[in-house]
Amino acid sequence: MVRRRAEERGRTLEYGIRLHVIVRETEEEAKAAADKLIAHLDDETIAQAQKIFARMDSAGQARMSALHNGSRDNLYISQNLWAGVGLVRGGAGTALVGSPEQVAARIREYQALGVTNFILSGYPHLEEAHRVAELLLPLLPVSQGQQQRARTLNTGPFGETIGGDKRPSKQTGTR
Repeated sequence: MVRRRAEERGRTLEYGIRLHVIVRETEEEAKAAADKLIAHLDDETIAQAQKIFARMDSAGQARMSALHNGSRDNLYISQNLWAGVGLVRGGAGTALVGSPEQVAARIREYQALGVTNFILSGYPHLEEAHRVAELLLPLLPVSQGQQQRARTLNTGPFGETIGGDKRPSKQTGTR
């Protein structure tokens, strides 16, 4: 319905997702790295963070908290999808955890659902970025048959990047 309404206005929609990535040579190593990220969290720290998140007026945060209910008992909510980061971090709190082949397979599943934009991060940032570049990205080549869409850099007056390729237009006669 939303897609149809956008098309009626001459627009197309794209979908994106933000995920953390914990990729290692094997699934066991990746799961151990995920566990290590939260190994030093005590129950009181988790409870305090969850109390803060519960006060937020965000449907996304409420859904994130519902994935784990503040408990580390069952943090794998789907195949290779781990909700441990969300125990103490607001916002994006799920991670793809596994071997390069497993993480690539999950990304391809998101692509099959129509997700075209991925924001991937990890902890520690630099080290995980290197792992993603070395282990994961070679498994996700850009299709040679896929036509590359030209992207324009849309910047504001101070050099900041504005999302998308459309600039807000000044409305006249409104107030």
